Amino acid sequence: MRRGRLLTGAMMAVVAVISYYASKQTNPITGRTQAIALNPKQEVALGLRAAPQMARQFGGEDRDAAAQALVDEVGRKLVSSTAAASTPYKFEFTVLADAKTVNAFALPGGPIFITRALYNQLENEAQLAGVLGHEVGHVVGRHSAEKIARSEFGKQIVGAIGVATSDDRGGGIGQMGAAVVNKMMQLSYGREDELQSDSLGVRFMAESGYDPHGLINVMEILARSSGGKRKSEFMSSHPDPGNRSVEIQKEIAKRFPQGVPSNLTLGRPLGPSRRATSPS
Repeated sequence: MRRGRLLTGAMMAVVAVISYYASKQTNPITGRTQAIALNPKQEVALGLRAAPQMARQFGGEDRDAAAQALVDEVGRKLVSSTAAASTPYKFEFTVLADAKTVNAFALPGGPIFITRALYNQLENEAQLAGVLGHEVGHVVGRHSAEKIARSEFGKQIVGAIGVATSDDRGGGIGQMGAAVVNKMMQLSYGREDELQSDSLGVRFMAESGYDPHGLINVMEILARSSGGKRKSEFMSSHPDPGNRSVEIQKEIAKRFPQGVPSNLTLGRPLGPSRRATSPS
């Protein structure tokens, strides 16, 4: 019986490995080879399905029409001026009413959100473009789809372990394996995808006419907010793999070895009239 369980578990593991590596494809925008569990239509459908629930968690849509109009304008510029325009994703940019939680995030397929708490700390269009460009990078980088594929692969391997060790201790072993796999997946997402999204953010900002130094300013704002009274969910959902500001500066220097051209600007300031504070 034990030999049969081991054989079945081994076969399940082999099938999981073959399926995972058979799903690998090269992203035309990033050039990175990824295992992808979803096609673009499925990513869009998943994002649209999750968007209302995610918005509710952060207070729903903000009522400030001027702020929403500016976020729409900058977001559309980032998409229309860059390779993001050639993708099948349905980009939508939304300001959420949460005035206490500093955060911005993207869902698969294109929905992108920024909380009022983060928006209120931004000083100019370039900084807003840095936040939104980073999130566009997550979408076109297909990071969520890649993470889903890794998660499914992990579950299949844990299932195979559970079958192979299905004695009195099997459940505990399977749970332990699941915890280890999930931790590995989270670390991989943080270290690789965040740096790639920063790099894409620099690229998309520059192609849209914004000075990419605005993204370094965003990192400084986030660092301050993480130690202040406001809760910075951005820094927990977007792990810092070292000094991101240094890596962003390297990316800017690589793209512009002679210095950032003068035609790339910080854009209009986000003064108090453009950053009206929502009730806390």
